[in-house]
Amino acid sequence: MSLLSSLTNRIFFASALLAVLTIGVAVYRVNVAVTNQAESELRRGVDEAGTLLEEQRTYLFDHFTREATLIADLSNLKAALYTKDAPTVQPLAEEYQRRIGSDLFVVTDPAGHLLAEAGRRRMARDDPDAADAIGRATQGREALSLWSRGGGVVQVASVPSFLGPELMGTVSVGSSLDQEAARRFRALTQSEVAFAFEHQIQASTLPDRFNDTLARLSLTGPGVVGTVTLGDSEYVFVNRPLPLTSAAIRTPAVAAAVPTALILRSRTDRLRFLRAVHRELAGTAFLAVLAAVLLSYAVARTVTRPLGAITATMREMAATGDLTTKIALSSGAGWDDEDARLVATTFNTMTGSIARFQREAAQRERLSSLGRLSTVVAHEIRNPLMIIKAALRGLKREPVAADHLRAAVANIDEEVARLNRIVSEVLDFARPIAFDLAPVDVNAVCRDAARAVDAADQPAPPIALSLAPDLPAVVADAERLRLVLVNVLTNARHAVAARAAAAEPAAAAPIRLVTSATAAGRIAIEVSDAGIGIDADDLGRVFDPFFTTRRAGTGLGLAISRNIVEGLGGTIGVASRPGAGTDVRIELPR
Repeated sequence: MSLLSSLTNRIFFASALLAVLTIGVAVYRVNVAVTNQAESELRRGVDEAGTLLEEQRTYLFDHFTREATLIADLSNLKAALYTKDAPTVQPLAEEYQRRIGSDLFVVTDPAGHLLAEAGRRRMARDDPDAADAIGRATQGREALSLWSRGGGVVQVASVPSFLGPELMGTVSVGSSLDQEAARRFRALTQSEVAFAFEHQIQASTLPDRFNDTLARLSLTGPGVVGTVTLGDSEYVFVNRPLPLTSAAIRTPAVAAAVPTALILRSRTDRLRFLRAVHRELAGTAFLAVLAAVLLSYAVARTVTRPLGAITATMREMAATGDLTTKIALSSGAGWDDEDARLVATTFNTMTGSIARFQREAAQRERLSSLGRLSTVVAHEIRNPLMIIKAALRGLKREPVAADHLRAAVANIDEEVARLNRIVSEVLDFARPIAFDLAPVDVNAVCRDAARAVDAADQPAPPIALSLAPDLPAVVADAERLRLVLVNVLTNARHAVAARAAAAEPAAAAPIRLVTSATAAGRIAIEVSDAGIGIDADDLGRVFDPFFTTRRAGTGLGLAISRNIVEGLGGTIGVASRPGAGTDVRIELPR
C-alpha cells in the first residue's frame, strides 16, 4: 500500500512539508542576511579604521611640522644656537621634545653639525636622506623627508631657525612609523596594523612570519578592501598610502616613495559570533519543525479520526449485519472536525431511519404472513380436527370398550393441546411484542434456560455451559430472552437426538452454550450443537414462518425468536454444516 494512500498521511506530509519549507527558507534568509550584514560591517569597519589611521597620522605630522616652525622661532632656542654649545642646546631640545611628544627631535648648527637630539629615535650620522633634508634646511627652506631605520621609517620635517637674516641652525621633528606606533594605532583602530616602505614591512602587530605576505599586500591598489588568509585565520584588509601632505618642499626620496599602512581585521574572529547565531537558528528551526510536525499530525488526526470512527462503524455493520449501529459522538472537544461531526450525525440519522424501516418492514412481513395464515392454519387445524372427529365417531358406537374409550380421550386431549399451541404461536407471531425492559444478567438467563430444557426433555444430551465472567448487564426483557434460548436449545436437542437415532456418534459435549463480550462492545450468546445439521437449501428459510423439518413442529419457533431478538436491538444468525452440527449466534447491545 502506498504511503500516501492514507488521507491522514497526505494531510500530515503536506502540512509538515509546508512547515519545513517555510521554516527552512526563513532560517536560510535570516542566515544570509545576518552573514551579509556582518561582512558589510566588517569591511566598512576596516575601511573606517584605515581612514582614521590616515587622518590621525596626517594630523599628527602636520602638528609636528607646525610645532617645529614655532620652536625654531623661539628666542631662547636662538640664543642657545648662537653659543653653538651642545650642552647648552641639549636641555632645550629634551624639554621641547617632551612637550610636543615627537618621536625624533634634532637640532643642528648652520653647517648642519649635530648639536642636540631627543626622543626615542635618533639620527644616523651616515643617513643620506637626513643629510639631504638638513642641508636643504640650512639653505633656508623647509624640507620633508623619510629617514629609514631598522624597525621603522621616520617622517621628518626640517625647518631653519633665523635671527634676523642670519641662520642660527635647523630644527628637525619626526614621527616614526615603527613597532610602537603600530601598537598605538592598533589600540586606536581595534585592528592589526603593518607599515610598509619600498615593498618591505617596517613594523607590524602581526607575527614576523607573515611579513612576506603583508609585503605583497602593500602592492595592492590603495583603498581596495580584500581578504587574505594568515595562518589559521582569515583577514579583511585595506591598503592606505601615507604621503607627506605638507606644502613644504619634499626631498627626492619622499617624492619617489610613499610609506603605506595595512589595516587588517580578523574575519574569523569577528564572524565567530555567527556560529552561535547559526546554532541558535538551527536549534530554533529544529524545535519549530518539530512543533509544526506534531501540530500537522494533530490536525491530520482531527480530520481523519472521526472518519476512522465512521469507517469502523461501517465495518462492524458489515461484519455483524446490524444496520442500526450508531456512531458515538464526542462531547464537543475543541479539536473535533465540524464536517466529520456533520457526516457522523447524518450517518446516525440514516441508521435511525434504517432501524425504523426494519421495524416497519418486520411488521409488514408479519402482517403479510397473516395472509398466508388462513391456508396454513386451516391445514394445521384440519389434521387435529379430523383426528378428534374420528375419535368421536368411535365413541358413538355402542358398546364402547374401556381401552377404546381411553385411547379416544387421549387422542382428543393431545389434539386439543396441539390446537391450543398452534393458536398461541400464531398469536405470538402476528401481534407486536410488548417488552418489559430492565437490566438483565445474561449468564443467569442462560443458566435458567438450560435448566428449563433439561427439566422438560429427559433423558437428553447434556448442555455444556461456558459463561464469560464479569459480563456486563444488558437492557432487555429477561423472560422473552429466556424463551428465545429455550427455543434454540430445544432445536439443538432435537438435532442431536436425530443424529443419535441415525446411530451416528456425537461429540462428548454435543451442545455448548457460550457467552462473551465482543470487541465492538456487544454481548454474544452462541449455541453450538453436534447434530445432523441443516441442508444448504433449507438454511436460508429457517426463519420463515411455518417452515419446519420436524413432523410435530409448527415452524414458528425461530421466526418468533428472530422477532424478539431484533425487537431488543440485537441480531441472530445461523451457520450449519450438514452432518457436522449447527451454530446459532445472538448479539445484543449493552
